[in-house]
Amino acid sequence: MPGIEEIKRPIAADIKAFENTFKESMHSDAPLLDRITHYIVKQKGKQMRPMFVFFAAKLCGGISESTHRGAALVELLHTATLVHDDVVDNSYERRGFFSINALWKNKIAVLVGDYLFSKGLLLSVDNNEHGLLKIVAEAVKQMSEGELLQIEKVRKMDISEALYFDVIRQKTASLIASCCAAGAASAGADEETIEKMRLFGEYVGIAFQIKDDTFDFGTDKIGKPLGIDIKEKKITLPLIYALSNTGRTERKRIINLVKNHQGDHGKIQEIIDFVVEKDGLVSANKKMEEYQQKAFEILHQFTEGEARVGLEQLVLYTTERKK
Repeated sequence: MPGIEEIKRPIAADIKAFENTFKESMHSDAPLLDRITHYIVKQKGKQMRPMFVFFAAKLCGGISESTHRGAALVELLHTATLVHDDVVDNSYERRGFFSINALWKNKIAVLVGDYLFSKGLLLSVDNNEHGLLKIVAEAVKQMSEGELLQIEKVRKMDISEALYFDVIRQKTASLIASCCAAGAASAGADEETIEKMRLFGEYVGIAFQIKDDTFDFGTDKIGKPLGIDIKEKKITLPLIYALSNTGRTERKRIINLVKNHQGDHGKIQEIIDFVVEKDGLVSANKKMEEYQQKAFEILHQFTEGEARVGLEQLVLYTTERKK
């Protein structure tokens, strides 16, 4: 499977130009804000979201100035939600860097998140990009609803497959869906094509999250500590499938372990072993492949070319990665 830089090559010049657009869109005359936004820009990751925007635009008619604004809008609003998330989660690290709240405390972090939201809104309104704003704002709304739904259900340990998909569709998949829809809209695609690309992104996002969930039960040589979802009492698909493959007494015992492990490594390992033994991982991976296939089925309705290949490779990269 090609690496991210190789996948990016057909749109490398656009991604480079986007970096400048994004940097400019975050600028502030307030020295403290400018220092913080400069710190945020320095931490750019793999740039998967802008890649989905640009490849979707390229597939649906061509990359334009509107595409660059769409990518910047997605990144501004998403970055705002991450800054706020770190405050909510009391998290002091993101991607190996100190979080904004770790360096500048919660009050400033919340205000920075608000600032990024406002910059995204202004970028859209000042350039009459109301269609793009509607697409991305809908995703942010769904992300918030998904997070709140998860918090509510985790407290009750209300675990079901239907609920799991409701949560990840809103919380994770809506963002990648908005990237693909925004890319298509920026290229002047019709509503039917925009919806097709939105659904493609949703399927990719769901597959991505299922893959992410499986890491919690595998090797600890990955991006997140082994068993972190269990420690946070998160509802994950491998656990749901494992619980559905066991009797009532054992199910009750495992749920009780998840509820009351209190960071006990032995109990966490017991839950992991149970999930593996009951084929929770195997079943989750099968479901992930189903969503991967659904994404490919939509993609293959489009003309073959550089953009389609780029999106195919992105799908494989997000669903077959090792961390």
